Amino acid sequence: MTIPGPDTAYGSRRGGLTVARIAHLAGVSAPTVSKVLNGRAGVASETRRRIEQVIQDHGYRRQEQTEPGTPVVEVVFQSLDSPWALEIIRGVSQVVRPRGLAVAVSEMCGQLTPDDAWTQDVLARRPAGVVAVSAKLTEQQTTQLASRAISLVILDPSGEPAHEIPSVGATNWNGGLAAARHLLELGHRRIGMINGPAELLCCRARLDGYRAAMDAAGIALDPDLVRVGPLYVDGGRTEAMALLALPDPPTAVFAANDLQALGVYEAARLADVRVPQDLSVVGFDDLPLGQWIGPSLTTVRQPLLEMGATAADLVLSLADGRRPEHHRIELATTLVIRDSTTSPPARRTATKHRRR
Repeated sequence: MTIPGPDTAYGSRRGGLTVARIAHLAGVSAPTVSKVLNGRAGVASETRRRIEQVIQDHGYRRQEQTEPGTPVVEVVFQSLDSPWALEIIRGVSQVVRPRGLAVAVSEMCGQLTPDDAWTQDVLARRPAGVVAVSAKLTEQQTTQLASRAISLVILDPSGEPAHEIPSVGATNWNGGLAAARHLLELGHRRIGMINGPAELLCCRARLDGYRAAMDAAGIALDPDLVRVGPLYVDGGRTEAMALLALPDPPTAVFAANDLQALGVYEAARLADVRVPQDLSVVGFDDLPLGQWIGPSLTTVRQPLLEMGATAADLVLSLADGRRPEHHRIELATTLVIRDSTTSPPARRTATKHRRR
């Protein structure tokens, strides 16, 4: 595997654009160009912008180097306060460690798009590649990474990824369809859904799968049964309490992830509603904790570890100069039936499901 190294010999695919040539076109010194290429500080923002524009306009690419760069694959998350991040890191590690590389982890403090500080830091670190999880990089950021020969793969993209950027995801639509179908087959008709932010592609797809199942069953979708909240326990609890307070509350809830599903459990406890006797619950992800809560959680398994491993394989292939056969890879989701779902209660009153 070829890993990018220091700026000893720069060029491009079109005419051998050198550091000196970039400096000439930008009207700066070669050391200043070198600082920008390597993500170092000490360059005025306007000067940095001018140099990056020259690099972008002329299709600059760092030529293959003989000296090794940082033997690292960097994984960047929106945040690291969710157990599913660990599963992805494990998947990446399984692939890169046998190749003699390490895994570096960074986060975007809840943002979809990394800020300029992250961009400059990653250019300075110069990893072999970057796996960006649920991220939406700007065109300038992707160009900067490409010009430094830092391969990029988007995992679980927040929106439709650019065709030229490889991405890895899961069959979220099928997962939402399977979750709703399972509840319909049990006899539920009042099925609520707690979804995550609409700007996330995975959440939109899960909602669409749920809607498709309801439509196929000939059930008109009640907008009161669809709620949106953060993909955390608090989000699930808040929205589930609102659902349970409806005059005609749902007999089942499909949550967009397992953390939200735990919030539904808490809301049910506060409302003196039994899971699954009074309320069936389905999550999404199949985090390990779902097997150990009571009752154990029916959920849609998203192959997080395999997704991390697939993204790492793509990153290393790109770093080796091999173009992927497919730019978009979707791994299958699977419904895992446990103890949190059953047939709806034969009789109930609205007051039974109100918080006491």
